[in-house]
Amino acid sequence: MSADQTKPKFYLTTPIYYVNARPHMGHAYTTIVADVIARYKRMQGYDVVLLTGTDEHGQKVARSAKAAGLDEQEFVDRISAEYRKLWEQLGLTIDRFVRTTELRHARAVQMLFRKIQSNGYVYKGHYEGNYCVFDEMYVEDPTPGVPCPDCGRPTERVREENYFFQLSAFQNKLLAFYEAHPDFIEPETRRNEVLSFVRGGLRDLSISRTTLKWGIPWPGDEKHVYYVWSDALTSYITGIGFADNHDEYERFWPADLHLIGKEILRFHAVFWPAFLMAAGEPLPKKLFAHGWWLFDQEKMSKSRGNVRTPQPIAAVLGVDALRYFLLRDMVFGQDGNFSYDALITRYNADLANGLGNLASRTLTMIERYCGGAIPAPAPASDGSDAAVKAAAQSALGKAPEDFEHYAFSRGLEKTWALVAELDKYLTEQKPWTLAENPSERERLGQVLYTAAEGLRIVAALAHPVLPVASQAIWRQLGLTGNLDAQSWGALEWGQLKAGTRIGKIEPVFPRVEKAEAIERMEAMELGPPKPAETPAGVTGATGTSAPGQPAPAGATTSAAPAQIGIEDFAKVEMRVGQIQSAEKVPNADRLLKLMVNIGDEVRQIVAGIALVYEPEKLIGRKVIVVVNLQPRKLRGVESNGMVLAGSAGPDGAPVLAGFLEDVPVGSRIK
Repeated sequence: MSADQTKPKFYLTTPIYYVNARPHMGHAYTTIVADVIARYKRMQGYDVVLLTGTDEHGQKVARSAKAAGLDEQEFVDRISAEYRKLWEQLGLTIDRFVRTTELRHARAVQMLFRKIQSNGYVYKGHYEGNYCVFDEMYVEDPTPGVPCPDCGRPTERVREENYFFQLSAFQNKLLAFYEAHPDFIEPETRRNEVLSFVRGGLRDLSISRTTLKWGIPWPGDEKHVYYVWSDALTSYITGIGFADNHDEYERFWPADLHLIGKEILRFHAVFWPAFLMAAGEPLPKKLFAHGWWLFDQEKMSKSRGNVRTPQPIAAVLGVDALRYFLLRDMVFGQDGNFSYDALITRYNADLANGLGNLASRTLTMIERYCGGAIPAPAPASDGSDAAVKAAAQSALGKAPEDFEHYAFSRGLEKTWALVAELDKYLTEQKPWTLAENPSERERLGQVLYTAAEGLRIVAALAHPVLPVASQAIWRQLGLTGNLDAQSWGALEWGQLKAGTRIGKIEPVFPRVEKAEAIERMEAMELGPPKPAETPAGVTGATGTSAPGQPAPAGATTSAAPAQIGIEDFAKVEMRVGQIQSAEKVPNADRLLKLMVNIGDEVRQIVAGIALVYEPEKLIGRKVIVVVNLQPRKLRGVESNGMVLAGSAGPDGAPVLAGFLEDVPVGSRIK
């Protein structure tokens, strides 16, 4: 952890992610935003600490572990490791990672609630009513089986002895705090939700459980474990030394920013401040509850089969492209609609044809016309040069202000206005024409210096969002040092030194073909299947990468996959299917839509075999179908299963797996 006492501190957190399932785009979005803010704040001169982690207790985790055939600790170890691995793959600058199964966290939870209990805000009682396992919360409606008001799932009837927190004692204190700190909750719509909830009356909160053992034990009464939310929220102080490093805690608490999704607003805006008030600890300075990424206008969720993960995008377009799209296309705080089409349109327009093309044009002309050295600006300039300088100064003044208020889309828009101004400037000044006339050498130098200096400022302003590409452009301009250490406050026009030798010119954002890139990402989203899902040596035709395409991040390409037990293989249900119809998926060269009879029903399956098989020649063919995969959508077409194929030939073309004997349709593969 950084500990530069000469700098102002900035401590921010993501949610502590629940490990009942693997990380997806929603988790990546919040953590990428946090990383962008952390980088921005470092460039503003702050001593920054970014904390994230995994929430590993509770009934939902215990049930997920049982369903996976694992004990709880082994299950959470695996899922927590996947979060860490994803953050590393995405290049995120995580300073603190907290796991709620750590001993230091148990000490912090017990210490916090001892303080709350000693202050008289905890008592023992009984609860009888409805409980939502998915959201780990009691539901006030007494109707048996009433749906959870948050997620809509059926509740379960429970009765148990609990410790209760006197949340009702904090209604007026919370309202007074919100009134005194109107910017505590953002955006305004979320603040209004919280005010309405608290004004409606607060009931005391159960903070322990006796019906499960997978949790932190209550000191002196170990048939109780702490309620998962009181456990998880404490992570924000665990990671900065609440129970074991007083100096760190005093330095970094209170948090300057808790970043959360809107679905967990009540826990952070009501329960967490009340816990801290009861313990006599300072409250965080700000909560920002962002919206959801929607897919086909619905929230991404595993149950809907529309979850998207960040790895395919990072593999095909690069991590910076993912970061730029997430920050540019959603107004932070509102919902946004995710689509591969919109992603690639934005990539080609703003990154490939915009910043990438500007960097390539500018540096190539400096290499060609100036011997690879930054030219000297001319003693006199004209109005066009002044217009570029004014655009740069405008971006330097306004983009940081937008980032300060978490208006990332607006800040990027102002930076890309400078990119557009530089493109226009080069088109109008025609340095390639100036280079043909020896008498225009001075003017040529002025034009290319102006373009290079504008590019330098764009790289610095874009760095929090595009850390890889901006650093590459920085090096190609011949500049040294890490942009994380570049102060936004010190950026001024004219700091690029003439005579600086530029570096090796390499494209930062190559243009991509939309249809091909979408097919690659969709194929990676479905596979390749994990060893526990598919027999060794067989691949799913909907999950193979096309010839010559990279495998997804983290995919196993070795010929010797990890061994699995027979119990893992038994989870995969495969049957003999017969293709009844086949047709091409519109605007997808590699995809066929198949209607496959699997004995007791006909399934629609999308398979990436169109380059190998003509649709009409597949009719009547028997295939092997994995029938217990969750449905997925490819190009808007639902695929409810997977046909198996092997890779044949040096190009890895998928060849359907089949039979030598006549096997009845619907037969189970063993």
